[in-house]
Amino acid sequence: MINAGIASWYGPGFHGRKTASGERFDQNDLTAAHRTLPFGTRVRVVDEKTGRSVIVRINDRGPFAHGRVIDLSKGAAQALGVNGLTRVKVVAAN
Repeated sequence: MINAGIASWYGPGFHGRKTASGERFDQNDLTAAHRTLPFGTRVRVVDEKTGRSVIVRINDRGPFAHGRVIDLSKGAAQALGVNGLTRVKVVAAN
């Protein structure tokens, strides 16, 4: 496991803007922001309550809110069935 904690999501206000990696943010892609993982890293994000998971690619930095471990794109959050905050495990994707 890489880490566990609270996941949030972001999308509409950032759609089309450049991410920290330099690519344009597409809120519908399966991407995420993480503070330290290298850009391009693929991780599995598992919702601890439902067991649902999604594989995302790290392309941005964040989250900057205290206690959060990953910011999911809107598309990734929808794939998990998340509409707000949720507790997750972030694990290496195979």
